Amino acid sequence: MRLLLDTSALVRWHLVKLRPAAVRTVQRAELVVVSAVSAWEIAVKRALGKLDLKDTVEQIVARYGFLPLPATVRHGDLLRDLPLHHPDPFDRLLIVQALDEGLTILTSDRAFEPYRVPVEWV
Repeated sequence: MRLLLDTSALVRWHLVKLRPAAVRTVQRAELVVVSAVSAWEIAVKRALGKLDLKDTVEQIVARYGFLPLPATVRHGDLLRDLPLHHPDPFDRLLIVQALDEGLTILTSDRAFEPYRVPVEWV
């Protein structure tokens, strides 16, 4: 499985707060990627005082051997046709990236369900 961690799953992985089944999903994945979108979301949450994460996403990605996934103009363009089931712009971009790149998203967000994106639940 090629796995994209949503922002919450990434933070919970780093803080060792994922359920054992989710940890096994990450460990068994042939590839684990983290989107630049998650770095943006974490930066915004830190600036608003909603998240206190000392390490950068770049450091976290390197520490665990994950691969970075850039956000591209194509990903932005694909949002044009994505139904507005989920209002969160960061999650909408993650959904588009997963669909475009053939990835399964690890998430606990049930708002992903209406989309045809493969999901593993945290």
